[in-house]
Amino acid sequence: MRAQDKTLRVQVAIERKCGILLDFDDAWQLRRAELTLHRWAEGECGDGYSCITRDETTGKPFREVSGLSGRNRMIPIPDRETGALKRVAEVCACYGLAFYHQTDPRGCALYVASPSDGMNDTNYNSVGVAVGA
Repeated sequence: MRAQDKTLRVQVAIERKCGILLDFDDAWQLRRAELTLHRWAEGECGDGYSCITRDETTGKPFREVSGLSGRNRMIPIPDRETGALKRVAEVCACYGLAFYHQTDPRGCALYVASPSDGMNDTNYNSVGVAVGA
């Protein structure tokens, strides 16, 4: 399926559930942010050799790479999670939507809903619209 078709599916799903028609470019932003957040969550879980961690004092992200000698190397990486969440917040603010960032990489990373639906960490998958492709 093409990216445009996936974006149209997101647009239609949000319109059906929330009654709000997003501009195509805004739906595209939400879908791209979901893909970024999903890849970030996969990176936090790791691949057996490295994982994404944050410095506890500064909050800066690092890729922690396992070393053969038992010492791990910390390589600074760009903070794509914060940028994606900022873009999601901007789009949702324009349309009066609420969003939930689900950090488990086994499912969709981003859900949106009307604020009146009361979406939280226990009902996001039944109340919200999954923005995943």
